[in-house]
Amino acid sequence: MDLKDKLLSSFLAFEDGRDVNNYVHDIRSEAIKAFEEQGFPTKKQEAWKYTSLNSVLKQDYSIFPKKEDAIDYRDVKKYFIHDIDTYNIVFIDGIYSSHLSQTTHDKFDVCLMSSALNHEKYKPVIENYFNKIAPKDGLNSLNTAFSHEGAYIHIPKNKLVDKPIQIVNFATGNEASLLLQPRNLVVVGENSHVQIIERHQSLNDNPVFTNAVTEIFADKRAIVDYYKIQNDRQSASLIDNTYIDQKGESLCSVHTFSFGGKLTRNNLNFYQNGERINSVLNGVTIIEDKQHVDHNTLVHHIEPNCESHQDYKGIFDDKAVGVFNGKVVVNKEAQKTNAYQSNNNILVSDKATINSKPQLEIFADDVRCTHGCTIGQLDEDALFYMKSRGIPHKEARALLMYAFANNVLESVKIPEVKKRINKIIANKLNVSLGFDL
Repeated sequence: MDLKDKLLSSFLAFEDGRDVNNYVHDIRSEAIKAFEEQGFPTKKQEAWKYTSLNSVLKQDYSIFPKKEDAIDYRDVKKYFIHDIDTYNIVFIDGIYSSHLSQTTHDKFDVCLMSSALNHEKYKPVIENYFNKIAPKDGLNSLNTAFSHEGAYIHIPKNKLVDKPIQIVNFATGNEASLLLQPRNLVVVGENSHVQIIERHQSLNDNPVFTNAVTEIFADKRAIVDYYKIQNDRQSASLIDNTYIDQKGESLCSVHTFSFGGKLTRNNLNFYQNGERINSVLNGVTIIEDKQHVDHNTLVHHIEPNCESHQDYKGIFDDKAVGVFNGKVVVNKEAQKTNAYQSNNNILVSDKATINSKPQLEIFADDVRCTHGCTIGQLDEDALFYMKSRGIPHKEARALLMYAFANNVLESVKIPEVKKRINKIIANKLNVSLGFDL
């Protein structure tokens, strides 16, 4: 039995064990039918032309963990941004861990998706926002059909969340191979501000396949600052689907740092439904061996006087493969749009590969839109200059690569996150950079 058939046959058992309202039940039932029709994406689809899931899907994944496993904080502390006080929503093999988490219902909700789907008090938010912007494609429909657990974050209007929120998904490896499908919903009210850090982490080398969906709604003048840290083991694969709906004068930024994992696919879509909106998409990818990272982005400018800024940097060594497929769509009504898109890459090895496809679809005539990509190697003249000043070859290369990625880090607003990313980059480059990180 292949994975698709296994999932289809498991759906009824999954639904029987869930106590949800009819609204959620109907959504799940429609979603499993959509997944049955569409299945998993293949390279025949243009958006998946350079990324094959065949090696990921051949595993015999456990769909439901057989038992819960407790983890001591001291064993996983290094995976948290522990330098600062944060709210924590932690899952172990897809199951909520109360002793590692710190949630709240004081002034705003930082809690569980399972609670929101099951309880009447959350019904208005669920009916207004759940499954509203995620496209009904195969992977999203699969996640929706099995949606049960994840982070539920609801910030009413005029609230400043007093500390960042960390969403951490651990895979213990108790199963020979495990499929995880977290579902996150983030609703940020008018004039409110929140910072979120998300991480998926395997604790041993057993294969893990995560198909995550996150829907984010930013109301008027809301600010959402989101960070994705992807530095998992090379036995882990992640499909990260994030969809953001913005209202007038809101600011949403997503920083994606991709350093680890066997295969990582980031689908990141922004929909600008209002004027004077700003969307920021920044990313740094540093991979080696046979790792594969695919960034697929969309910014849809629907109304006038808005901005979007995309800046993705990639460093690829050994036989690593990178993909950047970025699209900016500007509607006819979206005059005075300012859209910037850039994808710059360094191939450290002559066996590494990058496929870059920046795209603009502009139907308005009074806009300022630019896009471009570069693919090259380290500047030999700059390398020679640094070596002539006494810097060893290894450190000179590392400093050049660090400088190449650094401008993306400059836009990180949480100092402790910037410090952590700097350390990860130094470790990836296998060098001490010689200054305080």
